[in-house]
This record gives sequence, structure tokens and C-alpha cells, in this order.
Amino acid sequence: MNDNLTALQGDFKLFLQALWSQLDLPSPTRAQYAIADYLQSGPKRLQIQAFRGVGKSWITGAFVLWTLFNNAEKKIMIISASKERADNMSIFLQKLIIETPWLKHLQPKSDDGRWSRISFDVNCSPHQAPSVKSVGITGQLTGSRADLMILDDIEVPGNSMTELMREKLLQLCTEAESILTPKDDSRIMYLGTPQTTFTVYRKLAERAYRPFVWPSRYPKDITQYEGLIAPQLQEDIDEGAETGTPTDPDRFDDEDLLQRESAMGRSNFMLQFQLDTSLSDAEKFPLKMADLVVTAVNPTTAPENVIWCSDPRNVIKDLPTVGLPGDYFYSPMQLQGEWSEYSETICAVDPSGRGSDETAACYISQKNGFLYLHEVRAYRDGYSDNTLLDILRGCKKYNATTLVVETNFGDGIVSELFKKHIQQTKQRIFIDEVRANVRKEDRIIDSLEPILNQHRLIVNRDVIDWDYKSNPDAAPEQRLLYMLFYQMSRMCRMKYAVKHDDRLDCLAMGVKYFTDALSISAQEQINLRKNEEFKDILEGFLDDPQSMTNHIVLGMDVNQRQQARGKPNKSTPTYF
Repeated sequence: MNDNLTALQGDFKLFLQALWSQLDLPSPTRAQYAIADYLQSGPKRLQIQAFRGVGKSWITGAFVLWTLFNNAEKKIMIISASKERADNMSIFLQKLIIETPWLKHLQPKSDDGRWSRISFDVNCSPHQAPSVKSVGITGQLTGSRADLMILDDIEVPGNSMTELMREKLLQLCTEAESILTPKDDSRIMYLGTPQTTFTVYRKLAERAYRPFVWPSRYPKDITQYEGLIAPQLQEDIDEGAETGTPTDPDRFDDEDLLQRESAMGRSNFMLQFQLDTSLSDAEKFPLKMADLVVTAVNPTTAPENVIWCSDPRNVIKDLPTVGLPGDYFYSPMQLQGEWSEYSETICAVDPSGRGSDETAACYISQKNGFLYLHEVRAYRDGYSDNTLLDILRGCKKYNATTLVVETNFGDGIVSELFKKHIQQTKQRIFIDEVRANVRKEDRIIDSLEPILNQHRLIVNRDVIDWDYKSNPDAAPEQRLLYMLFYQMSRMCRMKYAVKHDDRLDCLAMGVKYFTDALSISAQEQINLRKNEEFKDILEGFLDDPQSMTNHIVLGMDVNQRQQARGKPNKSTPTYF
């Protein structure tokens, strides 16, 4: 037994494996072992950047226990983006100490020791500082001391969206440095996933916090990692590892990664799974013309399915393109199924005042998870009566039932003006007011990129032609700035990425309306399935408790259980 304990003390990887076994978890994956090795033998100041979902937080939690397992006198501080997250880590550690036989000696011997989610002591000498303390990054840091500091996912979207936020976060990181005790074996560790291309983790690397980077796939070009890629992966690459294949297939296989990339969008995937904060021009501008499906869009009906294909034969050559070099429009490879009416049609409106900005309106329909852009209109006279009435005429043309209006401009006055004209024209249109509270560039990309990556935005050919010919009296360089597809192709996450973005912002708002609605439908469907599951289990136990128990143990789903009981097969429809 003593030999086993000595082995666990000497090698954190063995400790991690034993702990995982205690929790009835599968053996650690190769990536998890690599992270464990870096935690044990890495430098005094280090970063761990690994793809989302690899389990780096729990591995680091295990490292806290291993540190105390070797020296119960150590003082450790866990800092997260929120106090709740830090507390959850603290609770997890307490649970492991109590339930793991070879860690029970760490429990305090007397009732005088601290034992709360905020801080707790292990079996050590009395000290002003607790053995483990958890705190949020914006909490009270001053006055504390620690031999080991762990900053776990301190960068999240809520505190890193703007440059001002990132500067504040970086300042808090600087304050954390002053908490570290001046000992030779004191260490400070950052672990997390970049949230923006301007992530604070890049600036920390400039301050001697050496990163260990483990992307989800073997990258095409390792130069953007600046020599910081995990040595295990570097060896694989040197030995000829195939580009694009998963680096930790036991955690995420290729199919899973493809699904995540499709749902998240390429740029977010490159950040959170490939950990690429450099971003080439191709990733810097994530909204590609090639991802659109361009065809003639019927104002009232659409097919059941639209198939996109990047075959060169599908390149559209008779429409003007203002995208980046090599980025073309593609026609659909095939339109499948019967044509029928759209499920819903809306008009999205982005109002503006008089001047250089435009009031833009987009008419969009939805059917079977595909979005159809019928028409875009733009006006330079603010929200005049003529403009609002013309937008309503477009609603009548496409039978739009909802008017989605941004209220940031004019504090809702445009909606009130629309209501007046709707009453006068006796149209039946519901007004849905939306207010933007996310930085514009991020909002537009996050709304459009996933739907474009899935090739679910169908654009009417006439929109492209109208867009190119709009503002004919303006100088050519000014005309470009107002074009929807110029704005789309140049949009990136930098502040003020494009000078004018009214048409693009309007389109993004309309797309977001439908994607939010579709996600709600999906959630409703999940709830229906859960209710069906509960009712079936209840019915089964009332009929035959023993059989139902056997069915659950065997992992049978609802349909399988019903078939076993001779019940009719009930299938629930699914939604995109």
C-alpha cells in the first residue's frame, strides 16, 4: 500500500488515472495525460490552451488534490470568471477528499478547520490562509496569499467582448500576480479557451506565461502557433500525421468535430477548438459568398429541400460579385420535393436617421429550416412616412406577418410610427421589437456564419442585381460601401470592420429571428420527448414493474419498450 501511495505522489498521471477510476470514469485520453504531464513538469508560469470539452478544468482540480497529497501545508487559490464557477470547483474537491479512500487523511482532524464552498482546510498546521480558496476574477483578491494559483477560464464572452473589457481583465491578471508567495516552488497557472482573436491569453504569453496548445485537429499550418503547440503533437506532425484528423479521437471523433464546426461557424471553431488566434484572411472574414445559395426565389412557395454543391459548374458567372478574390456565387445543385407555401415570412427593419446611414428592410421566409431572402430595400431619408409605407407595401407583397424592428435607434419611436401606418392601411402585422446589446460585429457574424456554413440561406438573384446597381449617383468607391454583399464579405470581428453595415445588420437581425424561433421549436420538442419518456416509464411500471426495470437496465428507448409490451410505435416529429 505504501509503495502505491509513493507512486501516486511521484507521478501525477498515475494519480489522475487512479482518481478517474475512483469516479468510474474511462481512463484519461492522450490529450488529458499530456495536460497532466505539463501541469507536473511545466514552468513556474504557464498556460494550458486546449480545445473546449477536453476536461482541462477537472484535470487541474485533480492537480490541486495531488499538490495537497504531496504537501498538505500548501496554500492554493482558484480563480474563475465567476464566483459560482470557482465555488463549483471547490465543492468538487471537497467531495473527492471525502469519498476517495486514499485522500481521507486530508480531512481536517478538528471542527475548527474551515470547510465551506468559499474556502476549506485540509489536515495541516493552523494558518491564517485556508488550504484552498475560491474566488471570482472580479472578487476580493487583495490581502490573500497562495503558493499555487489557478486561473480557470477567466476569459468568457461576457468579460472580453470589447477592448476596454479585455484591458480590465488583463489588469486583474496583473493583480493576481501579487498574491503569489515569493517561494521557489510557487506557481501560477492559466487554463482556458480563447474567446476572441484579441484574447488576453496572447498578451499573457508576451509576459512569460508559456502556453501549451492542444488543438482538436492536426493543423494545416503550425506557424500560427509560434512554436507553442504541444510537444506530443509536434512529434506526430514530424512523423507525418495527417492534416485535419482529430488529435484526441477518444474525446471527439471526426464526425463530432464536423457537427460542431457546422453549428458554431468556422471562425468560432478555429478559436475554441483549433485555438488559432492569428486567423488568416480566409478566417478573418468568415462570411463567404460561396456559402450562399443563389437562385430565383418564388414569392409564395418553395421546394422541400435545396442541395448546395461547390462544383465549378455551379458558379454563377452572369451576376456581379464584389466579394474577396476567388469568392463566387453558386447556384443550387438540385431543388428537391414538392413546392408548397412558406411556414412564415417576416420583414426585418434596421432604422436610421437622415444622413449617410440607410434605413434597411429585408423580406425573409422560412420553410423546412431554409431561409429565403426575397428582397432588400434601402432608404436614405430616415424613417419618413414614405419610407415606412413603402416597407409596408413590401410586407403586403410577400404576405409578411411579422415586422421585426430594432429599437436601439429612436428608443422605439419607429415601431410606434409603424403601428400608426398599419392601422391606417388596415394590415394585419405583428411588430416584434428587438434590442441589440452585443457588439455589432460579433452579433452579425454569430447570427449569419452558422446558417451560411450550413448553406441554408437562399438568396434571390434579383437581390444581387439590385444591390450592385443601388446608389448609382454615388462615386464607385462610395457605392461599394453601401452594397450588402460588399459589407458581408468584409465583415470581421474588429471594431468598425466596415464603414456602413445597415443592410448586413438588417439581414442578420432577420436571420437571428428565425434561428431563435427554430431553436425554441427544438427545445419544445426535447420537452415533449422527456414528457413522453416519463409517461411511458410510469405506464410500464404500473403494468409490469419487473419488465420495465429490465427494459431500462438494457438501455431500451421508448419505441423499443413499447414494442416489447405490444404497444403501437409512436414517433415524434423532429425540427431543424
